Amino acid sequence: MATRFANRRAAGRELARELERYADRDGVVVLGLPRGGIPVAYEVARALDAPLDAFVVRKLGVPWREELAMGALASGGVCVLNDEVVDALAIDESTIAGVLERERGELERREHLYRGKRAPLEVAERTTIVVDDGLATGATMRAAVAALRRRHARAIVIAVPVASSVTCGQLASAADEIVCARTPAPFVAVGLWYSDFSPTTDGEARRLLERAVDAPAPLGRRSGC
Repeated sequence: MATRFANRRAAGRELARELERYADRDGVVVLGLPRGGIPVAYEVARALDAPLDAFVVRKLGVPWREELAMGALASGGVCVLNDEVVDALAIDESTIAGVLERERGELERREHLYRGKRAPLEVAERTTIVVDDGLATGATMRAAVAALRRRHARAIVIAVPVASSVTCGQLASAADEIVCARTPAPFVAVGLWYSDFSPTTDGEARRLLERAVDAPAPLGRRSGC
C-alpha cells in the first residue's frame, strides 16, 4: 500500500521531482488551483524556478446536493458541465444560471483576494503546469484546462501528487501531458493519502503567492541581464 504524504507541501516537493525536466526553462509558468493546490504548486514553482499564480476554479454544486458537482467554472468565464449529472437529475437552465451567477461572484472575490491588484500571469505561448492536491472526478481540472486553451497556452501539463488512475486516464487527452506522482488502488478519496489534509485557508494561500512574487529573480533572468 502506498504511503501517505505528510502534508501538501511535502507532496509538492515529491511532485516537483517528477517535473524536473521543466526546471530552469524559459516560458514555463505554474498555476495552483485554490485553495488546496496552492501549497503544492508553491513547492513545484520553487523547485523549477518558475513563476507562480493562482487559477481559480469553482465547483458548480447541485443546489439540493451541494457535494455533487454538475460542472465547474474557471477564470475567464469558462463553464464545463457534467451532462450526465445534469440529464440524470433533470436540472433546468434557470437552475444552472442561478448557480453560475453565485459562483461567478465568488470566483471574482477569490481572484481579488489572492492576487490583489497584480495582473494574472500571462500563459499565451507558455508551457503551463496546472497543479492541484489531487484528482478525484477531475471536474475542476477539466474546467481549468478548457479555460487555459482559450488563453492559448502553448502546452498544458496537469500535475498532481495523487489521483485515481481512471481519472488520470480520462484527463490524459485533455492536456498535453499529465503527471500523477501516485495512483494508488483502491483510491477512494484524495484526503486519505495525506496525514495532514486540514483545509488551506485563504490567508495561507495568499501568503504563499505573495512570497513567490517577492522571491528574487533567478540568476541570469533579472531585468537587463
